[in-house]
Amino acid sequence: MEKIPMTAGGHAALEVELKHLKSVERPAIIRAIAEAREHGDLSENAEYHSAKEKQSFIEGRIKEIEGILSLAEVIDPRKLSGPIKFGATVTLVDEETEDERTYQIVGEHEANIEKGLLNIRSPIARALIGKEPGDSVEVRTPGGERSYEVVKVAYI
Repeated sequence: MEKIPMTAGGHAALEVELKHLKSVERPAIIRAIAEAREHGDLSENAEYHSAKEKQSFIEGRIKEIEGILSLAEVIDPRKLSGPIKFGATVTLVDEETEDERTYQIVGEHEANIEKGLLNIRSPIARALIGKEPGDSVEVRTPGGERSYEVVKVAYI
């Protein structure tokens, strides 16, 4: 199976989520199911069916996270340098609007555009790979063609 690139922060966040699901969410839903069973007829018990549905979601998420962590290849960006690659923190200027934005290129399971964490498989990240400060990149986004200048590349 293919390894999943991930930063140490992304790996740690998944481990925290997994621990929370196993130690807090799973026991809570087991208690909720037991309580709903005590109310009698399960065929018309909305609390029971809701709790079972939530249990299914929790167990699915636990399996998903365990699978991701088993394939994770943790990459420490601080040990990297040079042109843009996985883990790079990149400052870009939109050549049309002059807006400056900073993104870190991360694995797909830790990506969060609102937090500046850019999925390695996104169009912008793919266009940036191999570029250096001063380079311009053309990116086809859902909003149309965009042009960015790479201002700074750091590995932190």
